[in-house]
Amino acid sequence: QVLLMESGGGLVEAGGSLRLSCEAIGNIFSINSMGWYRQAPGKQRDLVANMTAGGLTQYADSVKGRFTISRDNTKNTVYLQMSSLKPEDTAVYHCNADVVERYAGDYYTTNDYWGQGTQVTVPS
Repeated sequence: QVLLMESGGGLVEAGGSLRLSCEAIGNIFSINSMGWYRQAPGKQRDLVANMTAGGLTQYADSVKGRFTISRDNTKNTVYLQMSSLKPEDTAVYHCNADVVERYAGDYYTTNDYWGQGTQVTVPS
């Protein structure tokens, strides 16, 4: 079992910055991709940014040039640096991780985990 512990959300004025952090804790052998999704009220959950273990990144078009994703694989942690925030960035941000778990007898499984979410609010 793995838990994703998020932090760093809050209320910030338009044009401001925030940094989100997400640490994966538990039975972790390795982590493939880690990333962030967001869900605004009444809308579906959409990808914000994602990073593979090898460092390849993917961003939503709406955040390119403003948000930067990074990872510290030694700490099983992913970060999202958000700058030039806009009211339309207001949402609950969820961490996601694709985790390889190892069990006795060299048994491996890969599971997808989600964090509880952290609120980011940018008033208009």
